[in-house]
Amino acid sequence: MLVYWWILLVFVIGAAVGSFLNVAISRLPLEKSLLWPSSRCGNCLQTIRCYDNLPLLSYLRLRGRCRNCGARFSIRYFIVELATGLGFAGLFYLEVVVNIHEWPNQRGAWAVQQGFFPIEWWLGFGYHAILFSLLMVVSMCDLDCFEIPIQVTLTGAALGLLGSLFFAWPWPWTPAQAVPFNVNMLNPWQVPQAGLKAGLQPWPLWGPLPQWLAPGGNWQTGLATAIAGGLAGTFLLRAIAFLAGKGLGKEAMGLGDADLMMMAGCFLGWQPVVIAFFVSAVPGLVFGALSLTLRKGSEIPFGPSLAVGLLGTMLSWRWIGPYVQPILFWDTLLLILAPACMIFMFVLTFLLRLAQR
Repeated sequence: MLVYWWILLVFVIGAAVGSFLNVAISRLPLEKSLLWPSSRCGNCLQTIRCYDNLPLLSYLRLRGRCRNCGARFSIRYFIVELATGLGFAGLFYLEVVVNIHEWPNQRGAWAVQQGFFPIEWWLGFGYHAILFSLLMVVSMCDLDCFEIPIQVTLTGAALGLLGSLFFAWPWPWTPAQAVPFNVNMLNPWQVPQAGLKAGLQPWPLWGPLPQWLAPGGNWQTGLATAIAGGLAGTFLLRAIAFLAGKGLGKEAMGLGDADLMMMAGCFLGWQPVVIAFFVSAVPGLVFGALSLTLRKGSEIPFGPSLAVGLLGTMLSWRWIGPYVQPILFWDTLLLILAPACMIFMFVLTFLLRLAQR
């Protein structure tokens, strides 16, 4: 029974966070302060009272209108609050209740069944909830005005780097638990059956770790993993944007998308970011079709697709990881695949350019 109360509490907290996210979504693209002035109606400029600013409830009670002048508020405010509440509740259910990442349980099965979860699980959920909130802001800003505020991505990158100092891979595992060295192979890091444990940072920078980072679990390992993730995210998207732009003869992708991936890389490391880019192609097709249908324009925001791909990859890493482990820890293969993919991207976009002519 306690579990249901936890989920309800997390939903309420998420809705309250969503109310603040609405402020960020409205003001940051206009370079306005998040703290001043207080929330007010855009029509009559009257301050919205505290009892009229309750997440979800106030919008329903006032039927989406200002109490003073009756001006209608955008339904987006209600949608963001509801989506953030549901997102927090869903993330909590998967990461804490279900323990989708299979993090170690220090309290015992009985305590977890009763709703007394380990503090490590709570910290992991909170860390990912911050990433979820940041992705919500950049996605909505990209949908609204085709712009991803750099204030959000730089703040998110700083938070990811800070978290990497305290939650370095393999936290919450111990280094001895993270890699089964008893596998009778020359390099167990390149074998899916090795069972590389995923921590809050899904994987370390490289494997086996160099001597100055070994055996893991220290701030050097965490910081190096976060920096590598941020660099991989931004350079991957910048390279693809450059090649696609050259192939199409026009700008194909905004640099805000590269900043988004830089931020996510500081939270997750470089391997999930690389895989998430390819995963995001699926929601990209869906968002692209909806955008072309509803907006009747040629410009398609890619930020929401990247956000969905990142969250899906993060939550599915337990299943994705074993399949990509032989590739992502094989330096020779990576050196061959990287330029091959870049050449393929350029040729594909160039052929698309010819087809459009």
